Amino acid sequence: MKKKTLRSLPDSQLCSKRVLVRLDLNVPIDDSGHVTDDTRIRASIPTLEYILKRGGRPIVLSHFGRPKGKPDPRYTLQPVADVLESLCGHRVVFCETTDTDEAIKATHELPHGEILLLENTRFLVGEESNDEGLARTLAELGDLFVNDAFGAAHRAHASTAGVAHQLHPAVAGLLMERELDYLGGALADPKHPFVAILGGSKISGKIDVIRELLPKVDALLIGGAMACTFYKAMGYEVGNSLVEPDRIDLARELIDTSGTRLILPHDAMVARNMDDGSNAHTVKRDAIPADEAMFDIGPGTAQSYARAIASAKTVLWNGPMGVFEKPPFDAGTLAVARAMADSTDHGAITIVGGGDSAAAVTGARLAARMSHVSTGGGASLEFLEGKELPGVAALDDA
Repeated sequence: MKKKTLRSLPDSQLCSKRVLVRLDLNVPIDDSGHVTDDTRIRASIPTLEYILKRGGRPIVLSHFGRPKGKPDPRYTLQPVADVLESLCGHRVVFCETTDTDEAIKATHELPHGEILLLENTRFLVGEESNDEGLARTLAELGDLFVNDAFGAAHRAHASTAGVAHQLHPAVAGLLMERELDYLGGALADPKHPFVAILGGSKISGKIDVIRELLPKVDALLIGGAMACTFYKAMGYEVGNSLVEPDRIDLARELIDTSGTRLILPHDAMVARNMDDGSNAHTVKRDAIPADEAMFDIGPGTAQSYARAIASAKTVLWNGPMGVFEKPPFDAGTLAVARAMADSTDHGAITIVGGGDSAAAVTGARLAARMSHVSTGGGASLEFLEGKELPGVAALDDA
């Protein structure tokens, strides 16, 4: 079901109105209080600018960390307010409370051209349980609701799903709209050839995605330690590689039913342990030594995956090909990222499904060369599994 979006509202519904905006500003902050990755903050700015240009007054809600339903100075959004102000060029007023008369007063007194950021929603009892009373209180903070927090859309919390039932219109922001368009388009009507790449450590976390994608893709490329569970199902020695014994039968079933669409690495980068990169070497997938483990796809696989990506019109990637935080086991992940960037340059639609994959392309400075890099790891995964996202479902239908 298509949802109403911020763009669908006439300017008169924004002008002089208090626009309650749920963002995902859950960014990494170091011990000295400095934001170390502002990607999510930057991704939120187009929606705020859109509202400001139409005379709206943005009232921002966001969660940060896991403070367990009570105020905790370690999880204040104050440092985020400072970064948001420097990035967007508008004064950001920070309010130390969220569900109080003081907060409501601050929303009414906010001058035009400024942004109000309220304190961490997870300081509130009832936020994570989607308490209806809290949702009604949050609804008093605005005249309409915009959800632009795709990264939190898979959670039915008071500030995501709850408030959308209490305050109308309730619409998707520009980032949410973009996420749904790209991820939804990949599932509903992809341009072919459609190639998906799935990596990560465990097959159990990707079962539903594999089942959702297999009927739709022309090729599903597997990487990461999850490949070793498939190897085990094929009767290969996997040494000390990570394997899920209770998923071996499932892996065998997927191999048997996928035809030629499910593609596994044909070589592997192995070592005694992930800190032994200086002794890493490449072996065929049926020749992993009993005292070593696979920590990345091999160079031959990286080249063949790059060729498959180059031939595609739509490419969807979720999950690294190896332990990309530790060179030389980052080679496979970087090869996929570079191949996707080149494919974008040649007109393909390339989508990176959040989480570690997004971190990898950002670290490689290739994010700008992807069609879309999702800001939501868990949310994008559940969306790709075909699950309904509560924070989206609660918005007004188009």
